[in-house]
Amino acid sequence: QVQLVESGGGLVQPGGSLRLSCSASGFTLDYHAIGWFRQAPGKEREGVACISNGDGSTHYADSVKGRFTISRDNTKNTVYLQMNSLKPEDTAVDYCARDLIWYCHSDWYRGGSMSSWGQGTQVTVSS
Repeated sequence: QVQLVESGGGLVQPGGSLRLSCSASGFTLDYHAIGWFRQAPGKEREGVACISNGDGSTHYADSVKGRFTISRDNTKNTVYLQMNSLKPEDTAVDYCARDLIWYCHSDWYRGGSMSSWGQGTQVTVSS
């Protein structure tokens, strides 16, 4: 059974950092691009970052470039999202998702090609 489990969310002050983990089971990460998405209350889902397999190329939403870093450890079947310089507008439920292909295609941020999703982890940035 394909399963993605996010962890690492929590409450952090503005300017702080969090590292989210996405642990996969029931399949191997080796053949899939993985994306991180988030949804804030009253807002549409937003693609945050995507990482391809193979060359490990990464893609980011403009809103998080320079602050967030996505990485993967296929030996641990886990993808990470390091979030630095957090802002109140980063408050959201963050989800990881598995694509059916190994690379992040041009419209990865829409999430339409993601075949499996985790249950989400809450990130709250507040003083």
